[in-house]
Amino acid sequence: MLRQCAVRGTFYPSECHEIEAMITQWNDQLHQHLNDTTILTKVPRAVIVPHAGYIYSGFTANIAYRLLQNSHAKRVVVIGPSHYVGIEGMSIIEADAFETPCGMLAYDRDYAKELKEQFRIGYVALAHEREHSTETQMPFIYHYLHQSRVVEIIYGHEEHHDIAALCNAVLQDEHNVVVISTDLSHFYTQNEAQQLDNICLEAILNRDNSMMEQGCEACGILGVKALLEVATEREYYVKLLDYRTSADASGDLSRVVGYVSAAFFE
Repeated sequence: MLRQCAVRGTFYPSECHEIEAMITQWNDQLHQHLNDTTILTKVPRAVIVPHAGYIYSGFTANIAYRLLQNSHAKRVVVIGPSHYVGIEGMSIIEADAFETPCGMLAYDRDYAKELKEQFRIGYVALAHEREHSTETQMPFIYHYLHQSRVVEIIYGHEEHHDIAALCNAVLQDEHNVVVISTDLSHFYTQNEAQQLDNICLEAILNRDNSMMEQGCEACGILGVKALLEVATEREYYVKLLDYRTSADASGDLSRVVGYVSAAFFE
């Protein structure tokens, strides 16, 4: 079974050379953006990344993947919210490969089956067919962690504690990393978005789920809360890597979407 790329040419370029050119440009800009480039030598166990169109959130996501390549992970478990299909709990696909414009990523079918059985996860085919929250991560993984195998997990109505239990199990293997996909507030003015998003940023930085519930409007809030729960238990420390809104690319301050990337370290 092949997990085909469905949002190619919309959320990200359809051609590999265009994606590579974007990544090169973002990396050239990193040294201007970061006050301390030593962060680029650190090895995270998990990251939070956005999932919008690359022209809006690609720079923000790229920083996280630039760090994640230091892990040389054998397996990357990507977890994101379902945008198009209402599902109960989580859904995991058992595939052989994940298609990207640059080539096929190996999919860890056996590990997916293991997680499916351990946590009684279902499979809702329609939820995976065009889910961009997870798919937008795969070209980055292909570029930075080409040797890794991936697993795609999508969630709908779920308790964040259940996602946390899964993340905890995944992170017990030192060769695994977790990617949590989320955007922040949607379609407020720039000032309103920054106020709401600051709640999310402070909560992430302090690993505080009670703060997340004080007005954070992240679409992937369950995944974020799950990772914060795990980070608190495992005593990971957190580094916020980038925050911006769509206005940075569009110039439109009237209706913006917020984006964040963060890394979690042992």
